[in-house]
Amino acid sequence: MTNPLVSLDKAAKQRALSKILKKRRGKFEGNSDVTARRLEEEVPETFYHFDKFAEYQQIKMHKAAADHFLVNSPFFQVHDGCARDTTWIDGKEVINFGTYNYLDLNGNPEINAAVSNAIERYGVSASASRLVAGERMPHQSLEQALAKLYNVDAALTFVGGHSTNVNTIATLLGGKDLVIHDQLIHNSIKQGVLLSGATRQIFPHNDWKELDGLLSRSRHRFEKVLICIEGLYSMDGDIPDLKRFVEISRKYNVLLMVDEAHSLGVLGDTGKGLAEHFGIDPREVDIWMGTMSKTLGSCGGYIAGSRALIEILQYSAPGFVYSVGMPPALAVGVEKAIELMLREPERVSRLKSNGQYFLSLAKEHGLETGRAQGFNVIPVVTGNSLHAVRLSHALLKEGIAVSPIVHPAVEENQARLRFFITSSHNENQLRYTVETVAKLIKEGIPQQAL
Repeated sequence: MTNPLVSLDKAAKQRALSKILKKRRGKFEGNSDVTARRLEEEVPETFYHFDKFAEYQQIKMHKAAADHFLVNSPFFQVHDGCARDTTWIDGKEVINFGTYNYLDLNGNPEINAAVSNAIERYGVSASASRLVAGERMPHQSLEQALAKLYNVDAALTFVGGHSTNVNTIATLLGGKDLVIHDQLIHNSIKQGVLLSGATRQIFPHNDWKELDGLLSRSRHRFEKVLICIEGLYSMDGDIPDLKRFVEISRKYNVLLMVDEAHSLGVLGDTGKGLAEHFGIDPREVDIWMGTMSKTLGSCGGYIAGSRALIEILQYSAPGFVYSVGMPPALAVGVEKAIELMLREPERVSRLKSNGQYFLSLAKEHGLETGRAQGFNVIPVVTGNSLHAVRLSHALLKEGIAVSPIVHPAVEENQARLRFFITSSHNENQLRYTVETVAKLIKEGIPQQAL
């Protein structure tokens, strides 16, 4: 027999279910004990006990599998001290390849002093949404610096990088619109599309020709269309051909958004990012997004672009309007970091040199580095999640801290170690690391947890 609810739309289903539940509640009115027992019978524990949730059961399954294979968890390791080329784990100093501190600006004395002075004046919180009582001069000064960095009209800062993408896309797009993004785009973009209600389409990684074809078939069906790409892909360490994507966005009258979380401070002679790398006017891109937790050594995210774009977000993005403002002292620190990056381009040069050196050594030793182009992110693909975890443990014992990236973050056959290269690493550290990785793989990764 066909379920009569199947043919109803969502709203009608909800009304029908409400009536059914109301009847059931009325049937047992006056006898709360009977009602409670009946509800307990009708509502499975998996819907109201966290330890019965499917998500928690999956976590338990992964932990049990790790115990079975004698593998200690490589996650949530406690680090001590400032995250630079080295870090401290369990009282031992190790070479650090798990930091976003690409230009070694986190912990810089000039930045620390500027932040310390700002704390004395502003404290450690904006204490309110900027829309009402949280606005402070450091917010405006930083946003002016970001706009100048990108040579655009204006910029806006958010308290979180992930929420920057979620709020921006969800605010700008709706049910009649399309977001079309790279196959390897960050989770925050996907979440933003989901919240917006827009249609989502995916094109193969960095394949602008396929994107062109998709738009030729789909553009006419939607109102606003947004292309989303990254300036530098955080799992693979490669970059898109920005010129081609700009051309396509103009060809079809669509918007182009570039997530520069991992490319600011890395690409271009002075670290200004993907536009500087390709010699393109940043105004050719409609939305520049970035985070302040990588090169800029702080926390939060930003959007840079036209004045109209920024005003829409200022007055409409829930994650800005209903959220406390960025701590003013952190805004001061980020602005000082931008100043140092531009004043000392040798930091960018050292980072590029280190990335190229690490990649060339890895290839010489026969390591699988995937699509890496020798910037700040270089993977060593193991092709198996268990191997990646075990290799990470073995390397830690050898004085090298690097995190494994395992399924489902990547496909199982693409499990890897992800090395973040910084300007503060030296050749001895890089050479020792590559030689140790190659030696462990050649000898056979230890089979027990270390």
